[in-house]
Amino acid sequence: MKAKDKQKVAAILDRYQRDRGLLVAILQDVQSEFYYLPEDAIEEVSRGLGIPLTQTYSVATFFKAFSLKPRGRHLINVCLGTACHVRGAVRILDKMGRDLNVKPGDTTGDLRFTLERVNCVGACALGPIMIINGKYHGQMSTDKVDSVLKDYV
Repeated sequence: MKAKDKQKVAAILDRYQRDRGLLVAILQDVQSEFYYLPEDAIEEVSRGLGIPLTQTYSVATFFKAFSLKPRGRHLINVCLGTACHVRGAVRILDKMGRDLNVKPGDTTGDLRFTLERVNCVGACALGPIMIINGKYHGQMSTDKVDSVLKDYV
C-alpha cells in the first residue's frame, strides 16, 4: 500500500478514535475513499484496530454495501422489483449495459461506473427507477437514459 493511502486509512481510524465497535463505519469511510475495500486497506484497518483480519473480512463480506472489487465513481442501481420489472426495467438495464459497455455487477474499465441490479428500492410508484449515487431517477424509460447519464459523464 502506498504511504499516501496508508495515511488516508490512518486518518479514518483516528477520526473514529480507533474504536473497534465502529468497524462498520470505518469500513464505510474507507470504501468512500477508495470506492471499494482494497485488500491492503482491510489489513491496515485490522492492524490499526488490533483485531483479527478474519473479523474485518467477516464484516466486509457480510454487508452487501461493501465491495471487495473496484467500483466506479458512480454507482448505478436499476430496480428490478415487480413493479419496475413489469414497467420495463429490464430494457433500461440492458440499454445501460450496452451504452456503458458493462454487464450488471461489473465496473467500466475506466472505473467511472458500476452497474448493479437491485430487487426493490421501495419506490414502486416511481417505477421503473434507477438510482445513481443515491439520486433517484423515476419513471425511467430507455429514451431517458441518455439524458440522465450525461450528467455523470
